[in-house]
Amino acid sequence: MKSILLIGLGRFGKHIAMELHSLGHQVMAVDHNEERVNEALSFVTSAQIGDSTSEDFLSSLGVRNFDVCIVAIGNNFQSSLETTSLLKELGARLVVSRAARDVHAKFLLRNGADEVVYPEKQLAKWTAIRCSSDHIRDFVDLDGDHDLFEVDLPDRWAGMNVAQIDIRKQYGINIIGVRHNGKIEYSVTPQTQFQTGDTILVLGRYRDLQKCFQI
Repeated sequence: MKSILLIGLGRFGKHIAMELHSLGHQVMAVDHNEERVNEALSFVTSAQIGDSTSEDFLSSLGVRNFDVCIVAIGNNFQSSLETTSLLKELGARLVVSRAARDVHAKFLLRNGADEVVYPEKQLAKWTAIRCSSDHIRDFVDLDGDHDLFEVDLPDRWAGMNVAQIDIRKQYGINIIGVRHNGKIEYSVTPQTQFQTGDTILVLGRYRDLQKCFQI
């Protein structure tokens, strides 16, 4: 369980708060809008109404005591940037900030953000890949140029094992899991054999995954 300071309770921030609550984390939520704060009271540990661009207000929250500080402000980049910078100046351990554009991400990283999330861009890529390829079951955009896909097992691989397929040698792709009858098995060995109807979890560079699975 982690202690998390969540700043911004718009739609994105509210969903983050709900997910963190379901995972059992302690969340202090902050927003300048009283209505948003009241709506979040049922799924956060505590909540405060305040201006996150005020150094005195942020300081009063004890930002050093939180494992993670999330800046989920989406409609005011200036406030997001100022909040991110202040959090780092006040000694926040880890600051994760939301970006709406590439240029926002660059400024946030330069001004204190340890990590940046870009929900619109990430969801757009996920939707484009998922909806344009019938054999793609799920997709995770990882840092750098690597991605994680869950794909339908190609028909030609049914009855073969990992060593026989050897896509690591051909494409630099690792098979890290197999879903069989709805259950995922992560203990993949060279002798792991595939069956018709399986889906596989594969990790590799996006361009290599494109070539191998015709994405």
